[in-house]
Amino acid sequence: MNSAPAPFLRALAARTRVAAHERSSACPCGAATLADRPDGVVVRHADTVAKAHPPDSDPAELAGRLALATRLPAILLPPLDPTPLALHGRLVTFWPYGAPVDPDDPDAAPWEAAATLLARLHRTPAPPGLPLMRGPVKAARAVARLREAGPHPAATPVLRAWATLPPWARAEAPMPHTGTLCHGDLHLGQLVRSPAPDGPWLLIDVDDLGTGVPAWDLARPAAWYACGLLPPEDWTRFLAAYRDAGGPAVPAEGDPWPALDVAARALTAQTAARAVAKAVAAGRALDEVEQSVVDACDRMATVPAQLAQEYAK
Repeated sequence: MNSAPAPFLRALAARTRVAAHERSSACPCGAATLADRPDGVVVRHADTVAKAHPPDSDPAELAGRLALATRLPAILLPPLDPTPLALHGRLVTFWPYGAPVDPDDPDAAPWEAAATLLARLHRTPAPPGLPLMRGPVKAARAVARLREAGPHPAATPVLRAWATLPPWARAEAPMPHTGTLCHGDLHLGQLVRSPAPDGPWLLIDVDDLGTGVPAWDLARPAAWYACGLLPPEDWTRFLAAYRDAGGPAVPAEGDPWPALDVAARALTAQTAARAVAKAVAAGRALDEVEQSVVDACDRMATVPAQLAQEYAK
């Protein structure tokens, strides 16, 4: 079911077509809706992509994030124009199309490239005035949607696990460290090949970009590994590449988990909350992957309070 009204989708597609034709007079005119979610609508026309940002996007904050992507073309895919367009009350930006990670070929997943890009992003000085990374806010919204979804047996362990997190990870207090430039929502869907022939991988999606706790950017693969969803060898590749590139989120040697624990538990709770809310809305049972993250939340709820507080520091 589409989340965006049909008139808005038609207007977005038409404006994307105009942007594509401005770039090339030989446009093949292939068009598609790549994503249609409440937090973002993405439409492609040939080699041009338009994104309608979340309805509550702050124009000044988005402008700062777009300007940063323009200045870091070796890390972030730069927009075609750093100035958003207002369309039907939404802010819209235009981007060159880059080939995404193939979801049907997990063995070819670019874990090393993702880790190296993150390390380079984390080592880049943050420009003055950049907003905070929005990871904890998104996690809190996922849990809020779970509470609103209605009763479900799996909601209880997810909410118990959420309650064990320190306030900053629940977006209820300031983050403890906010000087590092962070992506805010790292997963393999946030990587594309540069439009140049045989171009490098680049990070996309600037909506959550900002300063904050860099461990948050490593937390989703860490959580997947802890839940048994990411093979140990892939986690090892990712972590080693991040350390080799001088990433500051974890120590260069030794156990990374004291640095990753809180963020990984927060991403586990966020993922489980989304899964349960979707299952309730669809009136279906949890699938195997969804049940695995709920089970992980059940285990998380037994973490001793003093240990959780120690890792939160």
